Amino acid sequence: MDSPQAIDVEKRACILQEVHAVDNVGICPSRSSVTSSPVVHSPHCPTPRFSPDTDASVEDEHVPPDGGWRAWSQVLATHLINAMSWGYAASFGVYQLYYVDTLGLPSAQVSWVGSCQVFLTFGACAFSGRLADAGYARQTVIAGCCFAVLGAYTTSFCSEYWQIFLAQGVCTGIGLGIIFAPAISVASSYFNKNRSLALSVAATGTSLGGLVFPSTVQYLIPRVGFRWAARSAALVSLAICAGACALLRPCIPGRKTGSLIEWAAFKEPPYSLFAAASFLNFYGIYFGQFYINSFARNIMGFSSLESVNLLLLSNAVGIPVRPIVGLLANDYLGPINVFIMATASVGIMLFAWTGITTRTSMYIFSAFFGVAVSSNQGTFVPSLASLTKDPQKMGTRFGMVETLCSFATLAGPPTAGALIDRSGGQYVSAQIWGGSIMIAASLTVVASRIAATGWKWKVMI
Repeated sequence: MDSPQAIDVEKRACILQEVHAVDNVGICPSRSSVTSSPVVHSPHCPTPRFSPDTDASVEDEHVPPDGGWRAWSQVLATHLINAMSWGYAASFGVYQLYYVDTLGLPSAQVSWVGSCQVFLTFGACAFSGRLADAGYARQTVIAGCCFAVLGAYTTSFCSEYWQIFLAQGVCTGIGLGIIFAPAISVASSYFNKNRSLALSVAATGTSLGGLVFPSTVQYLIPRVGFRWAARSAALVSLAICAGACALLRPCIPGRKTGSLIEWAAFKEPPYSLFAAASFLNFYGIYFGQFYINSFARNIMGFSSLESVNLLLLSNAVGIPVRPIVGLLANDYLGPINVFIMATASVGIMLFAWTGITTRTSMYIFSAFFGVAVSSNQGTFVPSLASLTKDPQKMGTRFGMVETLCSFATLAGPPTAGALIDRSGGQYVSAQIWGGSIMIAASLTVVASRIAATGWKWKVMI
């Protein structure tokens, strides 16, 4: 019969072996990797937490660190990617003013460059998201950064419409789309409990980039000319992309098999309803962001410089708003619950836009509209991520919805423009249309929530 001291020594050895097995895995272990380390068990040792007999589905379960420098560094990398993907796109309004006023290109023709850029930014997500799931997230982001920086740089040499369309619309758009989905997939894989907060903090990069790029181009064009202003924006893009690529480190092994589109996901009512809501959301939300400048100039009498300042104001308020709504979603309400309220608030603001008649009210509206849009976009990604339980499918399922939304972003602004033209340059019909679309989107998210939880309104989701 063993002595109590001998049993105690064996128990300590068992615990140390298990801890050593976990330590050997690294910062972001999975259950399967932990069981790969051989452990000799004593009859006096309790059954280890990670047993070789564990079911295969449990063995492959991903255990995110949910904190620490390695995890938050991926949030920083995604923050930089968001600044590039959506911040650079936000500067197109400044480029458009130059193309129309200086190059004499038709406004409707130039707007297709911006629409194509946003369309490809969303549309490339299905392809890049699947590559991220296959284990090529970092390589995909590096390739996308090369496209984005190349397009931004070659824009400085463009003087013809077709050149601008290929450089800024196609090349840059493809690059921005390739880098977006993999970064979201990587960042979300490092978090579970704090995922909503992490992704909302990462989304703050959108607002920061929406300040840096437009202000850089707007400030430099009168001083050094368009070419050097565009090259300066390309240099900022290079610095942002270099920082993101240096930080980005995928956490989980790739899923080599699997199709580009996971059709089975659309058989899940919560996911399919959320996909429909996302389409409606992006069908209506870009109307306000694209046309707030032209409304200020054509209806309110703002100068071109003043109208761009409205864009900067709406982006600036998003910097503190996004982490705040992320904290609310993460700890108190749940991302989908906050997204419902944020989407409805965008619709309410578009309805309120019909009552703007003074310059002061225009600035106030821009600030509150920025709060609503930032809340919406800050919780969209966490909401979509919450409907995907398998981290190895995050990129694919995220990219599928983003690609669907690409058609909404391509159709939304032209629809609003057609309504404005039909109304003789008045915006009321387009404002009512946009508000109605956003309210419909919020109601569809409510349907998605009910499909996921039933009629349990106190559930945090």
